[in-house]
Amino acid sequence: MDFFSVLSMIGGLALFLYGMHVMGDGLSKVSGGKMEKILESLTSNPLKAVGLGALVTAVIQSSSATTVMVVGFVNSGIMKLSQAVGVIMGANIGTTITSWILSLSGIQSDSFFIKMFKPTSFSPILAIIGVAFLLFAKSEKKKDIGTIFLGFAVLMFGMESMSSAVKPLADVPEFTGILTAFSNPLLGMLAGAVLTAVIQSSSASVGILQALCVTGAVSYSVAIPIILGQNIGTCVTALLSAIGAKKNAKRAAMVHLYFNIIGTAVFLVVFYGLHMVLDFQFMGQAANAAGIAVAHSAFNVFATCILLPFSKGLEKLACITIRDEKEENDETEGLQLLDARFLDKPALAMEQSRTVAKYMADASRDCMLEALSLFQEYKGELEDKIVEDENKVDKYEDALGTYLVKLGQKDMSQKDSRDLSVILHCIGDFERISDHGVNIMESAKELHDKGLKFSDKALAELAVISRAVEDIVKLSYQVFEERNYKLAKKVEPLEEIIDELNQELKSRHVNRLREGKCTIEQGFILSDVLTSLERISDHCSNIAVCISQIAEGSYETHSYLNAMKSEDNLSFQKTMDETRKYYPLP
Repeated sequence: MDFFSVLSMIGGLALFLYGMHVMGDGLSKVSGGKMEKILESLTSNPLKAVGLGALVTAVIQSSSATTVMVVGFVNSGIMKLSQAVGVIMGANIGTTITSWILSLSGIQSDSFFIKMFKPTSFSPILAIIGVAFLLFAKSEKKKDIGTIFLGFAVLMFGMESMSSAVKPLADVPEFTGILTAFSNPLLGMLAGAVLTAVIQSSSASVGILQALCVTGAVSYSVAIPIILGQNIGTCVTALLSAIGAKKNAKRAAMVHLYFNIIGTAVFLVVFYGLHMVLDFQFMGQAANAAGIAVAHSAFNVFATCILLPFSKGLEKLACITIRDEKEENDETEGLQLLDARFLDKPALAMEQSRTVAKYMADASRDCMLEALSLFQEYKGELEDKIVEDENKVDKYEDALGTYLVKLGQKDMSQKDSRDLSVILHCIGDFERISDHGVNIMESAKELHDKGLKFSDKALAELAVISRAVEDIVKLSYQVFEERNYKLAKKVEPLEEIIDELNQELKSRHVNRLREGKCTIEQGFILSDVLTSLERISDHCSNIAVCISQIAEGSYETHSYLNAMKSEDNLSFQKTMDETRKYYPLP
């Protein structure tokens, strides 16, 4: 084997790993985070957990990625440790699908149709389709499918390059001698574990082993220990992701490790015990790609069947290893969902961000509505609740803003990128609305503490504009949650009506002041309340306009508003006239 053959082997390995990465990313984008989100709906049924774990891993082509997500889910409190055990077991089974696909390369036949089942035969066709989709397709989903096809083609090309480069090694005695040493189960397991730990993928390391089979120097006595070691080595990714996580997340990573170590130990005892008694003849035979796939699947299915009844025992073992300790609990609902581990799966991270953004919107709305209710009936206990809600909103803004900036650096789908922009634009408005809620509460408190009271007429007028503001808040928040562009067009006319009401109420207040029906102090408080209400409606307008503009791919906000409010826009004027009827002043 000369220098150029080594270069070909390294190049093939690089293409193989890159193809696997591209294909996995493409599959994740096509799934749109839905496969990952399925894991959140798990019940305590262990069999269901195993099945879903296998399914998700088969789709995203990485047991390490699935396990890291599980660690993130447990860390976020979305998933219990008991649920995680079954998913982790299923992930080990799901990862074997890659080795079965790669084993198709060993198909030998003169039949045209059977030959077409070989990946090396149909992967060029997939490559052509993939390139065509990427270059000419307008649909983002088709582009993602093109990425999957191209990733698979690159993977297979890399596999073929590796196989061709290592073929001459069959005639190198030194290479055969090294492989013979790996027939020692402990050495073979160590080699498999180290290789997998380095490249962070058991599927990839099994693929490399399948490529080496073309030399004819890899016997089953060599391959099986390496496969066992590969399953232990893949635990490194989850263990690294658990660093700095909460205790249950660390326990989930330990469950993954213990499952593979105990499963390997039991398999070693059973398999090699039977080998000593029955003397398996195939152990000395040269392994092929299909045989590697069978061995890989057999071990993972065996380990799952043996250990699934003892899932509670694995959980207890992890709890003994990672003991209970005092942890700082963040009481703000949902913040734990913004786990850094999800950033490697942008579609999933975006789903989590949408959920947290909804929590933020709810807290902001509650803050404002609770503050307005104080003018109808003052309740001192609501003060702390309003301040608490406002503090929640502040925390949401800081956490979401930081998380989304990091997420924005990842490769995302067009839809997710659009949603990210919407949330980033809107969280500032949510925060300001909650601030105005606190301002309104402080005005109500000042009125109450000083023993002052608005006149019945002023209270009736305030109730009208308050109802209009409540409606615009509910409307704009619905627009945000549903991304309802049609409904967004109703927000701006209502905002204009609130501006009109604000001006009219201030004018009426001035008249009452002249007539001596109102004091200067009462006037200041009323003016502050009206200003806060008007500002809240402005922020609601910002939310609706942002969603409409991003949907249209335009960011000319002022031009958009000017065009909408133009006297020539008869539809807008008509909507305003209809809206005005719902808010008559007494």
